[in-house]
Amino acid sequence: MATYGVKYPVDKTFVAPDLFQLKKWHNTKYIRLTWLDLHNVTRCRVLSLGYFERLLETSSGRPGVSVVGCVMGLVGMKIASGFSAAGGYLYVADLSSMRLCPYASGHAMLFGWFQNLQPGPEQPLEYDLCPRTLLARQTLEASKRGISFLVGFEVEFILLKSTLPEPEPISKHDWTSTASIYTGSTGAIVLEEIADALQAGGVELQMYHSEVAPGEYEIVTGPLSPLQAVDALVFSREVICNIANKHELRATFAPKVFEHGPGSGAHTNISIHSETFQGQKSPKAPTLTPIESVFLQSVLDNLQAICAISLPTVVSYAKMGDVMWSGGTYVSWGTENRAAAVRLCGAPGSHRFEIRSVDGTTNQYLTLASILAAVIHGVDTNKTLSVAECAGFAAALGREKREELGIGERRLPLNLEEARKYLEKSEALRAGLGDNFVTQYLAVNETLQEHLSADQELTELQKIVAMY
Repeated sequence: MATYGVKYPVDKTFVAPDLFQLKKWHNTKYIRLTWLDLHNVTRCRVLSLGYFERLLETSSGRPGVSVVGCVMGLVGMKIASGFSAAGGYLYVADLSSMRLCPYASGHAMLFGWFQNLQPGPEQPLEYDLCPRTLLARQTLEASKRGISFLVGFEVEFILLKSTLPEPEPISKHDWTSTASIYTGSTGAIVLEEIADALQAGGVELQMYHSEVAPGEYEIVTGPLSPLQAVDALVFSREVICNIANKHELRATFAPKVFEHGPGSGAHTNISIHSETFQGQKSPKAPTLTPIESVFLQSVLDNLQAICAISLPTVVSYAKMGDVMWSGGTYVSWGTENRAAAVRLCGAPGSHRFEIRSVDGTTNQYLTLASILAAVIHGVDTNKTLSVAECAGFAAALGREKREELGIGERRLPLNLEEARKYLEKSEALRAGLGDNFVTQYLAVNETLQEHLSADQELTELQKIVAMY
């Protein structure tokens, strides 16, 4: 049987440099203690190295900074329902996530864990809305069932000379055209500087190329375990934005920048592995292992609810359509089919699944946590693959053929309001992520929409470009 591509070890991991290495070889003076909130705004506190070292010495294993109680519910200047400016949390550094910041001399980045300031019998240590904690918890639950994952991302972004009054791209080019990186051009200079910085920061760069929209590029990075993969993604986006800014450009991950042009996605590639899972191979997909079949059906069954997290803005749905290579609107899958919601990639023995209904406005810790929660629920309820693969555009097949394949008329939500309703009713995601998370996430998402659609000088699209 023919094989192709690179096969990674299932335990591939990132080994962070320690503080001594960073001080000695890179003259590190500042620590950027970084997090993502529930609506995917990257935030940080910059600590002097001296103060951070004192925290390490005196914090009894909890080196961190206190943050306001509404840290996850603050959208602009508005606090979402269920959050309060009173009280607070401790954001505790995770030293295993340390990375050098090549775009900022003397700086290193760290992620962490939100914890309650004063845990006790009635208040656990973990803050149940911490995105990294939610993903780590789902990864741990999967490992208890003998399951592990590798995750990689395709980072699509557009480089703009200006955003007002209309977005102005740095260039117009065809997909993967060499004209996008002519020697000496702005695109070539910026992309190579980004590529160099990613690798200096410990990110495995696979490739970069131009995409279809004006000024659009894509960077593909290597796979890691779920938590490390998202850490690397957040770091990569910071690299991209900072280097673009250095060249007086704006890098945006917005799903739609040009009204009549294609959008940008954040395709999420996942492989699933287990040596202990007991199950039968599915006749619907004979090249899949039993655990891969369960993964696929579990994702398909819950994709409508996952979209509330993976496509969290109104503009997200402007990118989706049935005649574009954006995954379509039917809940379907297909081998190397970019018109299906889930694309099966790779050869047997090294399969991965590309989840296409994801864009750059999502908090990827939460998107991955929701996918893993769906898979764990599928394992626990003995799901079997009931949907056959779709070879083209599901919308073009006709109702009878869709019924034959098991797709039927199940469609992804066509707008954000539909997606929220699916999440609110989702048994699998509530079981995995918790009722409180679902309630609070929806409150933040609704507040975000109010913020973006408020009657101000900027349009909703202009605000999305400015925020993401």
